[in-house]
Amino acid sequence: MTGILLELDLTRGVLETPPASPLAAFRARHLPTLRELVSSLRKGLKDDAVVGLVAHLGGPAMSLAQVQDLREAVADFRASGKPAVAWTESFGEVGAGTVPYYLATAFDEIWVQPSGELGVTGVSVQATFVRGALDKVGVIPQFGKRREYKTAVDTFTEKEMTPPAREMATRLAESAYEQIVEGIAVRRRLDPAKVRERIDSAPLSSEAGREAGLVDQLGYRSDVYDALRKSLGETTALLAERYVRRGPRTVREVRDRLPWPQKPVVAVIRISGGIMVGRNSGGGPLGGPRSGSDTIGAALRAVADDEKVKAVVLRVDSPGGSYVASDAIRHEVLRLRASGRPVIASMGSVAASGGYFVAMPADVVVAQPGTITGSIGVLSGKPVVRDALGRIGISQQAVSQGQNARMYSAQEEFSPEQWARLEETLDRIYADFVAKAAQDRGMPEAELERLARGRVWTGADAHAHHLVDELGGFEHALQVACRRAGLDRDHIAIAIAPHRSLLARLRPPQSTEDLAATAKLWTPDGLATSIYTALGLPPTGVLTMPLNWHLG
Repeated sequence: MTGILLELDLTRGVLETPPASPLAAFRARHLPTLRELVSSLRKGLKDDAVVGLVAHLGGPAMSLAQVQDLREAVADFRASGKPAVAWTESFGEVGAGTVPYYLATAFDEIWVQPSGELGVTGVSVQATFVRGALDKVGVIPQFGKRREYKTAVDTFTEKEMTPPAREMATRLAESAYEQIVEGIAVRRRLDPAKVRERIDSAPLSSEAGREAGLVDQLGYRSDVYDALRKSLGETTALLAERYVRRGPRTVREVRDRLPWPQKPVVAVIRISGGIMVGRNSGGGPLGGPRSGSDTIGAALRAVADDEKVKAVVLRVDSPGGSYVASDAIRHEVLRLRASGRPVIASMGSVAASGGYFVAMPADVVVAQPGTITGSIGVLSGKPVVRDALGRIGISQQAVSQGQNARMYSAQEEFSPEQWARLEETLDRIYADFVAKAAQDRGMPEAELERLARGRVWTGADAHAHHLVDELGGFEHALQVACRRAGLDRDHIAIAIAPHRSLLARLRPPQSTEDLAATAKLWTPDGLATSIYTALGLPPTGVLTMPLNWHLG
């Protein structure tokens, strides 16, 4: 019988969650999700028909946390005794090869094309500032924040990093760099100091990389597959996502998919993208996902009422958004915990600000070392575009009643009294965030506030400061949920909630508890949202982390 050679083709990109809108789904057709790839490796290590793994690295950048999820899955696959080989044309032709190379070190062998290079040049945290441009076009940025590390508004109010922002960015880069150096050193059997030396001497030619012990073989794709056929015999290559999606092919697989005997259920509830009041949406016909408090709350209530659900994993991949929406979701998480079912939060690439708010009440909070989290802080304000629009002949007039009816109008600056009210609002929300975080994390408020102040942490540093409980990916969180509920990980059913077919989303709801109807297909962007998006502002709410940070 011909063995199966699993293929990870990472050059096309990897999705955290399935697309939220029909057009986005069309654009992303055939792309695998991260969970599919991890599941395929977990399934393949137990399948005698699977004889090896080969990965083609490159393409769209993956986050550090996503790479760490895959590294763990590859390590488990290799532990079964099956070979795993990574190959690439080049680890960046002009740099940006550090994180892909870090992923490659999880494999038994690393192949690079002879003409390729190792752009393993290190890690940087980059921020963009547009204050100078706003001044030129006549946009007046008026924003308040709590506190000094809440740097999302600095993009518009500053022309360079403030000292707190630089301090935070430096530590983010240091933490990510430490994780990458340690991972490379362990897998390549090199001293960490030697790894740092090699990074500082990069970019390297592929031959120099081989001589430095960073690469095993030089060759083209055909050379990689010829070598695998020689060691494994004739194989049938199969993309990992196709392998995990295909129907049952053995008696055991058929038995595992039978609805009877009924298995205990672990529900997975996804909170992806910006958090907002109302229903989940795609944010626009081409946009990414947004998580609505109505939809997520209905999903949490539904699993709380389902006796078959024995545990819940809350998968959070969100930079935050609305304060009231985040608070509503947190309340439902606490109600679910009160039912006696364990709730485990699994943080993805980012779970910060409002994304941290909804995760912090879980029984156990799990993050990857490279997850971006924290940002316990608040921001609010507006860009005044009156003068900018006036320069191109656009004007606006309004008649209103009430002194503050136009308080958040982009046509008028805050009055001193209105600014005082904004400051009071920021103080109130920040105090509430800190108090609830301290309660959920079991810390004195003074200790929690020291870690808050809008500061963003890597998962590794958040773990050291007890803002998260354990380090690991989704699979680790799932195992924690099973352990807490007294379940066997290999004998459970996993249910994704909220899950709705297109037809279910089109039909009218029966009640506000009708989970099948608690989603919008997409949300048409209004003028205000379009302006905010164009300026890079967070239209979803005041609990939003910096949108312009780039780690890589």
